[in-house]
Amino acid sequence: MSDNKNVNQDKGLQGNEKIEQAIAALQQEATQEMLAHTLTVIRRRMRENGQFILSVEPPTGDNQLRIGTVKTGDGKVWWAAFTSFEEELKGGGSVQSTFLTDIDQLFHSALQVNEIEGIILNPWNRTIMLDKNLINIILGNV
Repeated sequence: MSDNKNVNQDKGLQGNEKIEQAIAALQQEATQEMLAHTLTVIRRRMRENGQFILSVEPPTGDNQLRIGTVKTGDGKVWWAAFTSFEEELKGGGSVQSTFLTDIDQLFHSALQVNEIEGIILNPWNRTIMLDKNLINIILGNV
């Protein structure tokens, strides 16, 4: 029987369940090997022109859209990105405006913004915090 889950899914998000599975495995077994595996899965999706979902905050007085952020307990600010609309909806907060972005472009942009620590992927459930060092590893800059 075929998996109907991907039928109604945006093409750029198809395959992101592999990232969710890798993160789940990393959460079960937090080892360097599992981290390396998870980063490799994210790199593969990036090279397949995969996409993430970004939430955006409404413009303030300057009419600039801002990428949704999450502030961690240590006061650091991270961009929030999601592998699927299901992951985004687990936040339970108000419905946010979202758009799809290429994983590659998002990572390159994050490296340019000094005000953020990196990207939290799926901040509500299948979470991985990609600091700029890990982003550089995924991009092959290390």
